[in-house]
Amino acid sequence: MIRRLFPVAAALTALLTSVLIAPGLATAPAEAASYPRPKLTQFTPKLTIPAGAKAKSWRSPWVSTPQASTALIPSWNVTRMPSGTWIKVKVRVSSGSTVSSWKTVAQWRHALAGGQRRTYGAQADRLARVDTDVVRAVTGKTFTKWQVQVSAGRKTVKTKTPIVRTVAGVSSTYVSKTAGTSKTTMTSTVDLKVPASSQMIHSGHYPQYGGGGEAWCSPTSTSMVLRYYGLGPKAADYAWASGADRWVDHAARYSYDSSYKGTGTWPFNTAYASMYSTDAVVHRLVNLREIEAYVKKGVPVVTSVAFGRGQLSGSPISATPGHLMVVRGFTKGGDVLVNDPAGRTNSQVRRTYDRAQFERAWLKGSGGVVYVIAPRNKRLTF
Repeated sequence: MIRRLFPVAAALTALLTSVLIAPGLATAPAEAASYPRPKLTQFTPKLTIPAGAKAKSWRSPWVSTPQASTALIPSWNVTRMPSGTWIKVKVRVSSGSTVSSWKTVAQWRHALAGGQRRTYGAQADRLARVDTDVVRAVTGKTFTKWQVQVSAGRKTVKTKTPIVRTVAGVSSTYVSKTAGTSKTTMTSTVDLKVPASSQMIHSGHYPQYGGGGEAWCSPTSTSMVLRYYGLGPKAADYAWASGADRWVDHAARYSYDSSYKGTGTWPFNTAYASMYSTDAVVHRLVNLREIEAYVKKGVPVVTSVAFGRGQLSGSPISATPGHLMVVRGFTKGGDVLVNDPAGRTNSQVRRTYDRAQFERAWLKGSGGVVYVIAPRNKRLTF
């Protein structure tokens, strides 16, 4: 799943992009295509393990999708996840009388004691398969319902129970789309004061976590949003790291997917953020107007983009098959103010991107995938 793995050296990303995505990105139609709106559904199971037990499961009811769908992205929030505890997330989908097998999307834990944090293989059947953390209908098929199951476990009954507070899923009829540029809703410039962090100053740091800092666009973006809210790990939690902005090293370590071998697994980043008193979901938005609505509420949004050479003017990398950055605001005219972690230094992270170019890179690159993260006391509606 290259689309959100990493930006590396510009030469490599340019080569990958020319092979994998440049032709599609270069031919977006001038007029917006009609795409049904994705649907996010969230549950609040508040799953805990009873005293004296080592495991407990919760299963959602079947969720109907508004249209025949082809993709579902689950995400989850925890309020407590002690070392030696974990959760396993499974999803199944149905179409008429056809029901897929249960797909194990992830085994997730905050610390690594007693096991790995990982996603699983395709697990394909006649209806669906798993693409890292996205459950997708197989070619030629769709689904109209989905169901999620979460199991919590702990190594010993002496360990405090984890608490799984919320579980969400966003269904869609697409994973990539082309559309005309949306008209801005901005009447004045809004620029949220999101602290700037460069992933590139961590180049070579802890390569066991997905190749080192040059691959850490996702946890760097997540860290920036947490710091904007004054949240995140305490200094004692990242005392093991060295160099500047050690909270980024911490986020990389604790979002690393040992199966995917990277830190870009979408729900692992939102689950990490949820450890620090936030509501956090992986969502799929339809255009920049929806991000503008969050920004007006004081909520920066992490976006997943992909672009070829010359398709995002002013970017610190020439091309990428997958990259994440923080939208921190908009100009009065609707251009996009970002913290792009690919900037070579912290002072080069803040960028302004052309609205049309950015929206195309985001919608075509990931189908509008975002992390929406906000403090729980904000009671944000997704």
